[in-house]
Amino acid sequence: MSEPTVPVHPEKPSVEHLGDLVVPGMALGVDNTYEAGLELKARSQWSYARRRFLRHRLAMTGLVVLVLLFGAGIFANLVAPYSFEAIDLTNVLQGPTTVAHHFFGTDEIGRDFFSRVIFGIRTSMEVGVFVAFVSSIIGVIVGAVSGYYGGWIDNILMRITDLVLTLPALAILLTAAALLGQGSQWRVSVILALFFWTGLARIVRGVFLSLREKEYVEAAKAAGSGDIRIMFRHILPNTLGPIVVNGTLSVGAAIIVEAALSFLGFGIKPPTPSLGSLIASGQQFPQKWWITVFPGLTLLVIVIAINFVGDGLRDALDPQQRRVRA
Repeated sequence: MSEPTVPVHPEKPSVEHLGDLVVPGMALGVDNTYEAGLELKARSQWSYARRRFLRHRLAMTGLVVLVLLFGAGIFANLVAPYSFEAIDLTNVLQGPTTVAHHFFGTDEIGRDFFSRVIFGIRTSMEVGVFVAFVSSIIGVIVGAVSGYYGGWIDNILMRITDLVLTLPALAILLTAAALLGQGSQWRVSVILALFFWTGLARIVRGVFLSLREKEYVEAAKAAGSGDIRIMFRHILPNTLGPIVVNGTLSVGAAIIVEAALSFLGFGIKPPTPSLGSLIASGQQFPQKWWITVFPGLTLLVIVIAINFVGDGLRDALDPQQRRVRA
């Protein structure tokens, strides 16, 4: 009685044909997975955040708009066709025209309004970035110390934060700007920075209260690391997401508040052009629409673009985010 034979299916290769499926060089013990394209590329959390941000269409649109507007402000001396102080009494209160290169028209003494808006963008950008940077530093330091140490240090710092939050912000800003600002953009920026740090301090404190109980913090303490190193080397990198998002949104908020103060006459004053003061100058000539509309639209576009970028950063830096919303 003969032994039964096992049929060999043509779609399943036999053992002696498996050599055709092996990557060349594997039989010789050579690791050539890189040449075969089979390697696994390690990606950090920041690389995933960058990819999510690049896929956020509104954030990328806002970033492009900000680069164009802030770039024009940075290089205002090259972009603006005239100086913001150049007076031309032969073209007073002229509407927008391309004949004399007055794209946004002229004001009551013949100054080119397009050039003044460009220089106003530079002033607003400097105020917004300065306020966001300084307030972020203050907020991070206060929140980190308060959340890490806790106890009476936390109570004192948070009561000071609550005191600043309970103050009527607009009244204090108007009073401080009138007494201390004196029309200087840097003095106004310092005053704004002293009021913008409270929100970030509370956010950083909450994150530090959560992260100081983690195992890697205990391991760092057991390894002999000091408090400063643990706070700023181990815990702070895990809070960069909220800090970056809050700093981005603080730029737009600072620009809006500075424009409001300048519009009311308590902020930046002439001859330094700012978007708020440019809008205020149009109140004297309500029939000359371009004096109010163009700086107002510029301010609106800047703030909307900053908010789009902030939304994109918030979605990109959220480790639990798996889907791009926009």
